Amino acid sequence: MQLHQLVNTIGQDLQRRYGEKVHKLTLHGGFSCPNRDGTIGKGGCTFCNVASFADEQAQIHSIEQQLSDRAGEITRAKKYLAYFQAYTSTYAEVQVLKRMYEQALECADIIGLCVGTRPDCVPDAVLELLSGYVEQGYEIWLELGLQTANNTTLKRINRGHDFECYAEVTQRARALGIKVCTHLIVGLPKETRDDNVATLEQVLAVGTDGIKLHGLHIVEGSTMAKAWEAGRLEALELDQYVAIASELIRMTPADVVYHRVSSAARRPTLLAPLWCENRWLAMTEIGRTLDQDGPQGSLLNHPYIYTKPIIKADDSTIT
Repeated sequence: MQLHQLVNTIGQDLQRRYGEKVHKLTLHGGFSCPNRDGTIGKGGCTFCNVASFADEQAQIHSIEQQLSDRAGEITRAKKYLAYFQAYTSTYAEVQVLKRMYEQALECADIIGLCVGTRPDCVPDAVLELLSGYVEQGYEIWLELGLQTANNTTLKRINRGHDFECYAEVTQRARALGIKVCTHLIVGLPKETRDDNVATLEQVLAVGTDGIKLHGLHIVEGSTMAKAWEAGRLEALELDQYVAIASELIRMTPADVVYHRVSSAARRPTLLAPLWCENRWLAMTEIGRTLDQDGPQGSLLNHPYIYTKPIIKADDSTIT
């Protein structure tokens, strides 16, 4: 059975609501991060490659050019979401944000925005701006990098905010009709399966519309890379990730949309785990596990998401 039959993915959610494929086009808006520039902290989160920041800043093209380039790489969709992905994409004056967001929304075939940011960088003015786009009929997702609900871990990885900050902005955003996608990492230092389960339970208790899940990448230039090279940090094994990710997905209600169940990185930036080089490895294994143990939440009983196979007389199946 295919993964989209076992997990409520963002791809099928958008296709169901818009009647055709919708693809995210990633953008770099040239934003900084308050955990890099000294506003909140210095050095960034311990899993970040801080050294790459200045280089990427020098390579930014216009919003229109980036969207045009990305759309030219896609052949399976004609409608798009402009995804402000890099760094903290709400970390600027609201008028600057308004100009950049609207440059994207004015481009052909763009139906909305995905805005990646930190929970501590979403003031009321930004929420009001995004809420205005919702009222105009645009698809708006606020992607919040939580990573874990464990405040001890958040402090350990130099995140610069706590879970309570995330909970507050999530509730404010959703009250304004803005969809929230919560980013979570499996395999953070000293965290166990129980920590991951507790994080999901707390996220669901607050309320969320989507989840983006992936394993910890140890990348060149990060603080974690030094610990890994010194033998003080172990990389997550594929089977470990698949077991935890599959359990979290099964715990998630069927109406919560998964924007990602794994992610990939490339050498030489990626140091470990090397299975992350192939984005399909974890996805395939998660699909097999869910096929065996059961799908996301109550997906089997959700008529608009899951299509149960029809058993034919010769025991073959069709969907």
